[in-house]
Amino acid sequence: MKHIAFFLALSCGVFPTASSAQVPAKTLSEKLGYPREAKLLIVHADDLGVTHSVNAASTQALESGGINSASIMVPCPWFPEIADYAKSHPAADFGLHLTLTSERVYYRWGPVAPRDKVPSLVDANGYFHHDWSPETRVDPNDVETELRAQIVRARSMGVKPTHLDSHQNRLFQTNKDLFGVILRVAHENNLPILIPRSWFADFPYLEKSLSPNDVVIDRVITIDPSVPPYKWNDFYRDELNHLEPGVTEFVIHLAHADAEMKAATRERDTWGAEWRQRDFDFFSSAEFQKLLRDNQIHLITWRDIGRTMNPPAKSE
Repeated sequence: MKHIAFFLALSCGVFPTASSAQVPAKTLSEKLGYPREAKLLIVHADDLGVTHSVNAASTQALESGGINSASIMVPCPWFPEIADYAKSHPAADFGLHLTLTSERVYYRWGPVAPRDKVPSLVDANGYFHHDWSPETRVDPNDVETELRAQIVRARSMGVKPTHLDSHQNRLFQTNKDLFGVILRVAHENNLPILIPRSWFADFPYLEKSLSPNDVVIDRVITIDPSVPPYKWNDFYRDELNHLEPGVTEFVIHLAHADAEMKAATRERDTWGAEWRQRDFDFFSSAEFQKLLRDNQIHLITWRDIGRTMNPPAKSE
């Protein structure tokens, strides 16, 4: 009987064959048109809009090829300058660095939305909180109001964002309610957000909140205060020489160590003027470009990733 069933299945064309085996889902690299094992990199500068120095260094790096992506802090004082640049450079890959804190001591900013509409986000002086302590009760409804206000202002001033991310990762690494807010806002605006698979172990609600249509990159690499200045270039050199296949984002912070930047960040060195100058110097160097070539690293942007979410309609 088994032999009869075998020949009946074969004659009817329902016998399983190698071609009918389940095909693995395409990786993001493959959706972008690269082999599965390709090394893809976004070189992304944060904090545009915070000072003129940051804007000047970042746009210089964009134009020289030192970076190929960046994100903008809408509430910050120098936002109008970078918004004007974005409007006049529509091909540039600018996202929004959605901002809910104002961490510097003497250089502050507050919400785009009216302060009385987002009371849990501001301190007694009307600025964003320096930090969120366990006693800080951030209302997700206030967060949503503010995120929408930042997006509306950015668009109204000519910025056409390619993606969303979060200043100090507050919206990703605080709790599932705040992540739900940025996810909802991103879906409504049809924009990808920065979600690396490497965060899932520490923040399991990230993966659990995603839909099958959400884009996930593989990892984010950023330097931290444990790296001494004399090891700065060694850190980036090692990361590039050992970059793994998949999609990686380098999150860097650029500025010139000029009088403005030194004054704005003078209360501490972390992410300050000299820190940002070191980042600018490395990513503007010929060595960086050579490391990309030597390691066969391909540069991609969030605009490229956005296209995988919205494939062009097929012509009939």
